[in-house]
Amino acid sequence: MSEVTQNEKKLTAKEQAAYDDLVARINRTLNKLRPYIQADGGDVHFEGFEDGIVSVSMSGACAGCMAINTTLNDGIEALLIDEVPEVKGVRLLPADPFSYYF
Repeated sequence: MSEVTQNEKKLTAKEQAAYDDLVARINRTLNKLRPYIQADGGDVHFEGFEDGIVSVSMSGACAGCMAINTTLNDGIEALLIDEVPEVKGVRLLPADPFSYYF
C-alpha cells in the first residue's frame, strides 16, 4: 500500500494513522447517504480531504443535476459536519462527462 501524502508532505506514521481514521469516518458517513442517492440513479465519491474541506464528485444522474446544490449542502455537507468534527465544508469537484454512463 502506498503512503498517502497530505498537502504534498510526507506524513509520519502517527499522522498517517490519524488521516486514515479520518478518511474511514468520512467514508462511513458517505455510505449512510449513498443508498438514498443511488435510489435516484446517482452516486457520491470521496475524492480527498484538505484543510477541513471534503472533496466529492457525483456520478450517474447526480452529475449535472439541477438539485445538486440541495443534495450537497442540505444532505452531504450537513451530515458530514455533524458526524465528523474535523469537516468544515464540502466541495464538489467537476463532473467527469463519462460518469453519466458508469
